[in-house]
Parts: sequence; structure tokens; C-alpha cells
Amino acid sequence: MKFQNQRPQRARLVLLAALGTTALVGGAVQAQSGWPVKPVTIVVPFPAGGGTDAFARPLTAVLTKQLGRQIIIDNKGGAGGTVGASVAAKASPDGYTFFMGAVHHTIAPSMYPKLDYSIENDFIPVALIASVPQVIVVNPQRVPVSDLKGLLELMRKNPGKLNYASAGNGTSHHLAGELFKLQTKTFVTHIPYRGAGPALQDLIAGQVDLMFDGLGSSAAHIKNGRIKAMAVASTKRAPGFPDVPTSTEGGVPTYQVATWYGLWAPKGTPKEAIDRMRAELVKAYATPEIHDTWTGLGAEIPNLYGDAFGKFVSAEVKRWAEVVKSSGAKLD
Repeated sequence: MKFQNQRPQRARLVLLAALGTTALVGGAVQAQSGWPVKPVTIVVPFPAGGGTDAFARPLTAVLTKQLGRQIIIDNKGGAGGTVGASVAAKASPDGYTFFMGAVHHTIAPSMYPKLDYSIENDFIPVALIASVPQVIVVNPQRVPVSDLKGLLELMRKNPGKLNYASAGNGTSHHLAGELFKLQTKTFVTHIPYRGAGPALQDLIAGQVDLMFDGLGSSAAHIKNGRIKAMAVASTKRAPGFPDVPTSTEGGVPTYQVATWYGLWAPKGTPKEAIDRMRAELVKAYATPEIHDTWTGLGAEIPNLYGDAFGKFVSAEVKRWAEVVKSSGAKLD
């Protein structure tokens, strides 16, 4: 009888335990659906001060405000951006690591045949962040010319004597320079650096002559007169830089190169985190902070997400493979 009297009590205890377990599971599901619950890291595969950084830092400031969680930039430079890309590709796909790469990462497969990651297969495309034209910039003390025609004349009179800095072998800076040489039948010596920031520092300091840079990283230095813009590699003048002529106006209409920046997540990252990040990017692009900053850097607000961005990336890989082949570009 005593045992029988305990059965309802035990049943109640089992029921309470089951309800407690359900509550715990429900709480875990709710916590997961509240991404992010901790800081998020964005790997930037170049040193601070370059074009990727110029867009990553204002964007992460806005995203931090919107999400209520710190977005941390982790600069990992080296080998034309491929070191940081490799690190990001191998990161835990838990939704707390993203990768902000650039056009360089669609050039790398043609320049670095032994990469240990694939930009097309080891990442999930999230969104295009910004696109700006390349700009030809010179140190005005070392290269005293006023426009692209004057620069071409100087190059042709002094073949091989001028040099250009790049963000590293296989970057858009490198390939933009090789393409320019090919199309203008000129020769300029390539000097690779570990990122656009260090390359720009030496250009400003007068250690090198010129650079084929993304307008985003050169913008502030053009405005303060430390370097001089010869032309943007585009058919139309850049937003925020109405006084800088185009390559077409400078007599090289075929020279059109853009530097773009994108956001990816490691393959396997939860869909919830990616969808939320995309939604927050759309919201961020509508803010005055991002609109004004992008305009100041010569960029337009993009509208390319997910699979559409992925198709764009694949097309860029093929396009740059053709440029590498036709220009004969090599690792220095």
C-alpha cells in the first residue's frame, strides 16, 4: 500500500522533470535564434590602412550599433590576402566568424596554384560590400606630371625607370598595373608590399613613384594632396571625386578596372546567422553614416546578395584568369 501511495508522487516528479527538460531545450533553441549572443569577428586579410579596412571599419561600427554586439576586425595580412582567407576558411562555422575579402581573392586562384582553400567552394557568399574604380596615383614630388597623358609620355621616355607599388603579388593593384602596361605598351617595375596600407605609406613618403590603387584607400590622401590622382579606371567619374578625369578622357579608353569588397562566411555557417547578417547590411546601407562614407570613398551603395553575389564572384574568377594569361603576370 505504501508503494502504491508513492506512485502518483513519482509520476508527478517524472512529469516535472520532463517539463524542466523541455524548458531547457526550449531555452537553448530560443538562445540560438537570438544570434548574435556574443561578439562577432570579421577577418580582414590585409594590414590596417588599406582599402578593405577603409570600408570594414565604418561598416562594423554601424553593425555593432544595430546588433548590440561588438563586431571585431581581425587583420591577418600576407601573400596577397590569401593568408587571412585561409584562416577564415578554416574557422569554426558557428556564425561568429565572417570574412571580408576583395577582388584580389578572385585573382588569387590564377596566381597561387597551391592555395589550401577555394573562394568558391569553402565559403558562403553573403554580400557585395562596395565597388570603387581603380585610380592611378603618383607621388607629386617624384612624378611631376599633371595628367594621365603626361604620365604616359614620361613612362615612354624612361622605360623601366619608374616603379609602382602594389598590395602584394596577385592583388588587383598588381594586375591593374600589368594590364595598364599591356594596353599602353609601357614598362614600369612592380614592387609588391604586404597590403595597400604599407604600399600607400611608401608612396606618400616618396619611396615609390606610383600606384594603381582602389579609390577607397587612396581617397583621403588624394583630398589632402599627399598623392595626386591621374585618372580613375572607368568610363565615368567617381562619386565624390568629380575633378578626377577618367582613363577614357586620359586617352586609354580600354583601361577599366574596379576594386570591390565582399563578405563571406565559412562553409557550414548556420543559415540564421547569414540571413540576419544580410538583413543588417541592408539596414546599414540605408544609414546616413554609410551613405556619406561610401560617397566620400568614391563608392556606390551595392545591391548584390547571396547566390547573385556568388555568381558574380565565379564570373570574376574566370575574367581575371584571362587577364593573368594575356598579361603574363607572375609572382615576383
